[in-house]
Amino acid sequence: MRRKPMDSSAIASVGYDPKRETLEVEFRSGNVYRYLNVPEEVYQDLLQAKSKGRYFGSHIRGQYTSTRD
Repeated sequence: MRRKPMDSSAIASVGYDPKRETLEVEFRSGNVYRYLNVPEEVYQDLLQAKSKGRYFGSHIRGQYTSTRD
């Protein structure tokens, strides 16, 4: 999955697979997580959020099943 670099102190890059509704997040720590069953609208909202880390914490973390690569 191709990820886009993010202008964020917490998130290095994000990618999205619309067919699988899978969001991939690479954190500045180097950890990569995949979030399952994420609607494309949530991904688009993340891209548009003023604070990527704040949006992630409020709308994604703990809301979707995740796996760590």
